[in-house]
Amino acid sequence: MISIREEITIASPPEAVWPLLSDPAVVASCIPGATLTKAGGNGAYQGTMRIKFGPTVAQFRGEAKLAYDHAARRCSIEGRGIDGRGASRANASGVVEASGIDTTVLKVEGNFNVTGPLETFANAGGVHLARAILTEFAENVARLTAEQAIEATVEAAPFAEAAATASAAPPPESLATQAERGAAELATTGLRPAASELSGGKILWRILVSWLRQVFSGKREAE
Repeated sequence: MISIREEITIASPPEAVWPLLSDPAVVASCIPGATLTKAGGNGAYQGTMRIKFGPTVAQFRGEAKLAYDHAARRCSIEGRGIDGRGASRANASGVVEASGIDTTVLKVEGNFNVTGPLETFANAGGVHLARAILTEFAENVARLTAEQAIEATVEAAPFAEAAATASAAPPPESLATQAERGAAELATTGLRPAASELSGGKILWRILVSWLRQVFSGKREAE
């Protein structure tokens, strides 16, 4: 039986990391060599795991059962698998817990056992192999968390810009204000409202008519 106890720090708060750790498909994608093939009931999942023990590469297929405590951000794992040749078997159990405030401390405690031809290699370097897998797993989780944070920022940017533009825009003018501004512009350019133009035209027309009457009446008197 090989025991392992590790703590890994991820530069993101637990509330950002835990949703990823709560998704078995995401967890499997972050574990080097692991593939999730089927999701069953009662937290049971089937998958494969490619592991290199020294010069030997083994492909394990098996099943893992996950039990989540979301309030405590803790997950219990029970798993077993068998290699492709059917000669070696592996059993594992452990607890993964995420804690912290600004950064996440990922605590992993567990035990695993390998029997068969690969037992010697597992006993010799199993702990170092598990640590290497956990380190790469934490790096993948940190990268995925950062990518999601960037995507959320990019998606929220247009809404924030629109809100800032709306708040900075001046309030709409009232009808009275618009009328006053229009009259001031006409006065500045020397123009007059259409009503004034019509009144001036009527006066000129009356003067012209009066002059024509005087001219024609003068001609009649001369005749």
